[in-house]
Amino acid sequence: MCLALPAKIISIIKHENNDMLVMGVVDFSGITKAVSLAFVPEAKENDYVIVHAGFALSILDQAEAQETLNAFVELNDFERINELS
Repeated sequence: MCLALPAKIISIIKHENNDMLVMGVVDFSGITKAVSLAFVPEAKENDYVIVHAGFALSILDQAEAQETLNAFVELNDFERINELS
């Protein structure tokens, strides 16, 4: 199963010799990681993006991203309750 996760762009790093080599440092609810922004060249700091396999694939609005993040929190809470049962 493949899973794409929402993340917030906290900084953008552009390669000085190649406009296609744009990387972003993103925040996955407290975990930061560098990802490629090649597929979303219009992305900017504080945008939310869907990330899969090290690539940002699309831009999300903040409400959409928060809804998805909340669903993951609820799923985690559900799994913990089932582990205790």
